[in-house]
Amino acid sequence: MVTALEPLTRSSLYRAPFGPGGASAVDADLARRLLSVALSRGGDYADLFFEYRAAGSLVYDEGILKSASRGVSMGLGVRVQKGDATGYAYVEQLDWDAMKRAAETAAQIASGSGSPVPAIAVPVARPNRYALDRVTLDVPGMDKRRLLERAAAAAHAYDPLVIKAEASLSEEIREILVVTSDGRMASDTQPLMRFGVRAIVEKDGRRQEGSSGGGGRTSLGYFEGKSPEWHAREAARQAITMLGAQDAPAGQMEVVLAPGDSGILLHEAVGHGLEADFNRKGTSNYSGQMGADVASSLCTVVDDATLLQSRGSINVDDEGHEPQKSVLIEGGKLAAYMHDRLSAKHYGLKPSGNGRRESFAQAPMPRMTNTILLAGPHDPEEILRSVKRGVYARKFGGGQVDIANGDFVFSLTESYLVEDGKITAPLKGVNLIGNGPDVLRRVSMLGDDVELSDGIWTCGKDGQSVPVGVGCPTIKIASITVGGTRV
Repeated sequence: MVTALEPLTRSSLYRAPFGPGGASAVDADLARRLLSVALSRGGDYADLFFEYRAAGSLVYDEGILKSASRGVSMGLGVRVQKGDATGYAYVEQLDWDAMKRAAETAAQIASGSGSPVPAIAVPVARPNRYALDRVTLDVPGMDKRRLLERAAAAAHAYDPLVIKAEASLSEEIREILVVTSDGRMASDTQPLMRFGVRAIVEKDGRRQEGSSGGGGRTSLGYFEGKSPEWHAREAARQAITMLGAQDAPAGQMEVVLAPGDSGILLHEAVGHGLEADFNRKGTSNYSGQMGADVASSLCTVVDDATLLQSRGSINVDDEGHEPQKSVLIEGGKLAAYMHDRLSAKHYGLKPSGNGRRESFAQAPMPRMTNTILLAGPHDPEEILRSVKRGVYARKFGGGQVDIANGDFVFSLTESYLVEDGKITAPLKGVNLIGNGPDVLRRVSMLGDDVELSDGIWTCGKDGQSVPVGVGCPTIKIASITVGGTRV
């Protein structure tokens, strides 16, 4: 553990001015003065959220570097809570007058007097889940361009059918400082990198595309495990495979979900319903179900921010709390929700460290980090052998979910027909249609091969996007509606 004001990962090029030694350094005295203003109208609680973000991206296409961008954003968000009501204001300048105006604006959620005195903020300890020797933003642009060139060349070399290959890299460093009226001061520096390759193939006038990508809170050392060439070959393989895909069957069928990326179905169809704000408001189908059977007894679901260098991992959340591994569903029974400060107060619990926000311009709310269905007792080959006729879902695309009842529709970008226990023809136009809780109850076999998705997912909620991780083992669903064009 380290103290909150000792940076874990720092960029040599980009530093938050509100950090120690910065041009607009924020200390406990300055924070206490601002918090006093925020509480001046009688609020129960207030916090300050300082954020500095430097981000960049490169896109290589058609043999040239088509775009390269880099930008910096910075600001302060001030939140005041009075009962269940929240006042929020933000500014992009860190001079005293601007910050004071934001505090005064947020304070207007309350209309009383006798304001509480904010406690003296004390730095809190935090873990070290993504310390890096060098962040990608500090690496020369030509080095990163060569990675993209290697990926594009490898995709074209994979097969003459590849007519287009695009490679991209996005990167950022995010520094945050949270100071609360109850005496908490927490800081973190969060690196993030995502690499991707898209390949398009053509044959006899038909086109298909495939993609592969990965990353996390990591450095360019990521490519020592999965090289640009590996991702390029995977993207090209997927595209060529889908060239020969046949129309998908339709109707109720057994479905086997591949390990790793299939966790996005769990994330969307089940995970959002376990975020405590929906349950506090009574709008989730899991509201009032604590302790009830909500899934097959094979299923244990966790939200785990502690995984080293994973895309969804965080040392502290955006309210200054350290997240831990939370067991949400245990042996099929609902065990917990994911909480921010407001929902935890409502339920009389401690915050679970799931208070997250996209930026200083938004207030935090309960969000997932890395949401994982844990391993079961079955061999993955045994699971496939048990399927007479069904679908094997390998890669997911987009989807839609109704949080209130858990109904979902997901499209598959790579899937196969399973016949007599063997994977046979690739399928196109496959949609999975069902209900999240109902699907978890229909889990009849669960593999021992749990995998975490390779750092590609971003979650949207109420207009805010945050990086997340998903994971699962091989899963057999006894029956689910497959939307296709062939009966």
